[in-house]
Amino acid sequence: MNTTRRTLLGWPLAAAWPLAHAHGDQKHGEAMPVVKEQTKEQKPWGIAGDVKDVRRTLTVRMSDDMRLTPNHITVREGETLRIRAVNAGAVMHEIVLGTREELEAHAALMKRFPGMQHDEPYMAHVPPGRQGDVVWHFNRAGDFEFACLIAGHYEAGMRGTLRVTPKG
Repeated sequence: MNTTRRTLLGWPLAAAWPLAHAHGDQKHGEAMPVVKEQTKEQKPWGIAGDVKDVRRTLTVRMSDDMRLTPNHITVREGETLRIRAVNAGAVMHEIVLGTREELEAHAALMKRFPGMQHDEPYMAHVPPGRQGDVVWHFNRAGDFEFACLIAGHYEAGMRGTLRVTPKG
């Protein structure tokens, strides 16, 4: 009985041994590629959309005069929209969807940590002369906003309003 108990107690360690070495000969200090799994998290303004469900693409132009054009978007509840952010400027810009409170808090955080990097399905970082897409399913009606949260851009007026009208 003592031998059986030791065997049973040792089994979790034996089972874990192959898993501990599953990364092969990779040294612990070496950089390994990071695979980002895209999760769909419900937000007050909707949820990440699927490209196959897009029926309309709206282009938002971002410029160094700290403006987004257009600065008002209207969407129908239930619509999946591709927002194509075009950076017509010479500096980095981004487009982020959210509530006013969340955008203000995020803008303040970006001022404190200007090099902060993040990647969420409701935002697109766009280098000068390039474009980026946000594909979003607007499954909640209400008034929301979009903005560039690069340090100082939000405060300079680089923001717009987003209205999701109810179905029916």
